[in-house]
Amino acid sequence: MAYKTDDIFSFSAFDPARLTEGLREFAEKGATQSREAYAKMKTAAEEATKTVETTLQSAQAGSVELGLKAIDVMRTNADMSLSHMEALLGVKSVSELIELQTAYIRKQAEVTVEQAKSLQDATRKLAEDVAKPGKDAAEKVMATFKAA
Repeated sequence: MAYKTDDIFSFSAFDPARLTEGLREFAEKGATQSREAYAKMKTAAEEATKTVETTLQSAQAGSVELGLKAIDVMRTNADMSLSHMEALLGVKSVSELIELQTAYIRKQAEVTVEQAKSLQDATRKLAEDVAKPGKDAAEKVMATFKAA
């Protein structure tokens, strides 16, 4: 029984062309995956930027609206106070003073409740408008995870 020593040390099974082809396929697959990952990251970054911009625009617009409402509240209260002071200057009796003061306090309470409701509604709307772009973006991301 003779041993074939040339089989053990033979490299005839090793094909450099196949190795090169395998490495090329591996590199191409890696490059393709990297390009796809980059494209997804770029798209996500662009969408995040749009979301932030929309959120800031909503916050700015809502803040302006809220500020204008607050100015309107102060103007209304100042006008009511001045009107009340003018009316008090023309008072001729204690009963007329009490009647004017009572009417003023009642009217001021009604106006304050209306103003509080108006400011509360504007604040709620602002919060919803500011949160909407982020909520929409989060729902979109969750939808892509569910689809994958």
